[in-house]
Amino acid sequence: MADRLPAAFAEQAASCAALGSPFMERLMRHLAAHWPGDTDLARRFVDWPGEIGPRGASLPLRLASGLHALVLTGQDDALAAAYPGGAGGDLGLALDAALHRHDAFLSQWCNRAPQTNEIRRSAVLIAVAHWLTARFGLPIVLSELGASAGLNLMFDRYALDIAGRRFGPADAVLRLKPDWHGPLPPATPPVIARRRGVDLAPLRADRPEDELRLLSCLWPDQADRLSRTRAALQVQDATVDQADAVEWLEQRLASTSPGHLHLVCHTVAWQYFPPEAQRRGTRLLEAAGARATPDTPLAWFGMEADAGAEGAGLRLRLWPGDLDLAMGRAGFHGQWVNWSG
Repeated sequence: MADRLPAAFAEQAASCAALGSPFMERLMRHLAAHWPGDTDLARRFVDWPGEIGPRGASLPLRLASGLHALVLTGQDDALAAAYPGGAGGDLGLALDAALHRHDAFLSQWCNRAPQTNEIRRSAVLIAVAHWLTARFGLPIVLSELGASAGLNLMFDRYALDIAGRRFGPADAVLRLKPDWHGPLPPATPPVIARRRGVDLAPLRADRPEDELRLLSCLWPDQADRLSRTRAALQVQDATVDQADAVEWLEQRLASTSPGHLHLVCHTVAWQYFPPEAQRRGTRLLEAAGARATPDTPLAWFGMEADAGAEGAGLRLRLWPGDLDLAMGRAGFHGQWVNWSG
């Protein structure tokens, strides 16, 4: 069973390299080759049930976020020196020392799966909301599944800057600049009347330990992601309920708001729902769609992994009429968008 760990670290290293993090690639490759087996954490990892790599429990990323937390909180000067922005140091020696010195902390930290809000995914939410506003001309009631800390629920406070054009408010707290291909969204700014999200383990923007969890799960050599998340945390005031997403969705769909469009959305979250939850959620949305009227339309948008070779598919379903539209594709971190809307 121990041979699963080097393979999981190596697989994560390749993923980090593809997503533009040479430091994380280096860290993962070092752990694949020099994993110490004499800690409590190592023994837990060996006995961990099920898939432990990126398509399962993501143990490499759990550990990486714990190490990053040690750096962000100033608990390990030697490790911080070997990290991006540090004074310099031997990363291998620092990692080996940290894994032994902070064994109890890391073992506890790794109980929770990685949890982020990738703000750049809001680029596609901004584009979809502009598109929907141009089509329906109605204010939006927003429901996000798998919302984490709810930072992407605030997409109307961000700006999308593409092709010399800005989509978003003049006083946006941050600007998103993905590598954009395809037509521009309509110049019809959305009005978000109400917003709410759900997550099995929501993080609160106003709680320091939750802020640390969010920041630690970002990659240390991608300072732009850290700065975007810090900026978004300052404006997040939406409620994120702790609940099963499908049970919560059933309640959200039970009532309608005349004169409003209800937008149900999720970004890289639905793909992790159990198959039966996906089937039940789909049935609920289709049933609600069958009840939709021109005065109470329903939109279901997802940015999720699919059979496509690159990035995530962008899929939009609309009711009344049950239109099923492919809106393009996007990088999983929102770093590029191929828009066909």
